[in-house]
Amino acid sequence: MLKVMLVDDEPYILQGLQVLIDWESGGFEIARLCSNGKEALKYLKENDVDLVISDIRMPEMSGLELLETVKKEKISDAEFVLLTGYDDFAYTQKAIRNGCLDYILKPVEEEELISVLRKVTNINKESIILRKDREKMEDAYLARIIRHLIRGKFNDEDIDYANKHLQLLGNMRFIYIELVHSEIEDDDNDVDEYDMSAAQKQLYNACKEVLKEYANHFTLDISFDEDNYNVGFLFCDNMAALRDISEKEFLESFVKKIETIIIKPIRMFCGEAVPDISSLSKSFDSCRRLKSISGFHNKKKIYFYEDTQTGHASIVLCKNTIDEIIGSIIKNDTQMIEQGIDKLHEELRGKEGTNRAFDLNINYLLFQLIHLASELDDTVNQEEIIQYISEQTSEGVFVRGSHQHLKKFALEYAAYLSELRKSISHGILASVEAEVRENYADNISLKSLGDKYHINSSYLGQVFSKKYGTSFKNYLTNYRIKEAARQIITTDKKINRIAEDVGYKDSDYFIRKFIEIMGCTPSKYRKTNRES
Repeated sequence: MLKVMLVDDEPYILQGLQVLIDWESGGFEIARLCSNGKEALKYLKENDVDLVISDIRMPEMSGLELLETVKKEKISDAEFVLLTGYDDFAYTQKAIRNGCLDYILKPVEEEELISVLRKVTNINKESIILRKDREKMEDAYLARIIRHLIRGKFNDEDIDYANKHLQLLGNMRFIYIELVHSEIEDDDNDVDEYDMSAAQKQLYNACKEVLKEYANHFTLDISFDEDNYNVGFLFCDNMAALRDISEKEFLESFVKKIETIIIKPIRMFCGEAVPDISSLSKSFDSCRRLKSISGFHNKKKIYFYEDTQTGHASIVLCKNTIDEIIGSIIKNDTQMIEQGIDKLHEELRGKEGTNRAFDLNINYLLFQLIHLASELDDTVNQEEIIQYISEQTSEGVFVRGSHQHLKKFALEYAAYLSELRKSISHGILASVEAEVRENYADNISLKSLGDKYHINSSYLGQVFSKKYGTSFKNYLTNYRIKEAARQIITTDKKINRIAEDVGYKDSDYFIRKFIEIMGCTPSKYRKTNRES
């Protein structure tokens, strides 16, 4: 309901306006009756209304003076309609110049009042649409700034914008929040991208609901992985300090509240704590490394990067054996790989603090493997390597402490590196291009294309990124949005229909992507390009 304030020094006029029409059926409610401009001004300073209907001539403060004061001092965004007589036309002209929406001649006629209220209703609808469009554009822009910061490729304007729009007090860390899927779900090749997107959006909305005051500290689309549906969170230790609890207590409470809302288990990966926003990329990198080795640790709700870096002084690092394993992986020597894993297992068996020793040695192995691929080929995208390792060592696939699973992973990684050294024919990439052109509206992915053309999907992603300078997911998204843009200016189809035609079931998700790529909403893009 839109709130209305009636202002007139004549009581019978106020009473008459109240009963002249059925305000409620038109979507209005009378919030306040005032007998002069001063009384109305005081109310507006403390309360929100959508419409002020005021007599133009009143003692103490006229309707015109009220209008001028409100607009000049920016006290309220309410629309103004003035009640005027035939001899007040000069005042009426001045009122319109000062932002008055309309005027109504006395005595007030029912139809004329209803006509003005319709105009107010339409303006309010347009205002809501514009506000939502603006909010979506601001969210998309802030997400872009955060991506710049976590990549370490930012400028002073990015820092200023982040400091202005985020509550960055104290040390901070980048945190991944993700849904915990069962092993069966992880192995399901038929999981729909938009089902995953819907689950991600549910998680995102729940996070913002729990921490309303820090809602813009959560972001989507911050990952560089093809099939990653995490939510990013910029945590500042001041969030916990204000509640007089520890960081761990704050995050544990946060996890419980999220799980209560979405009725699904989640987990967090907390990157290294850094002193300011300019160091966020360091926290993000450590967060991704932490996620990639989580399968080698005990299952828990919250993983902290620092837990993998401390307490190893008295634990033996089997560096020589691990270096031998890495050498065997480079050569793709299956026999030597198996012997090396068995040797490592024997060296760790019975050691004091076996579990911690295992963690330390596996962490060392994984960190070396992350860099190994880039040493073999400096064009390799480390982000893809981290994702590959993360997938292969997730707890659904890898059981902590099992050297048989470690052996299986090492053999598969050796084969993966072997593929990285091979050249891929131009024909497959050409086929992938054709798949996008012909099936862009379908649920196509690197995994489905890898299965179709009998090639490792991670490797396919590597060579695709190398040729096109972007990931397959981004390439597909850009193709869809450019096709949507073409349809927007060449057809009269509704925006949600165009979204479906180019492969988006969720129109909000489509609009967010459109803003990121085209810089404005679809409706504004249509209006601007058709006018030009």
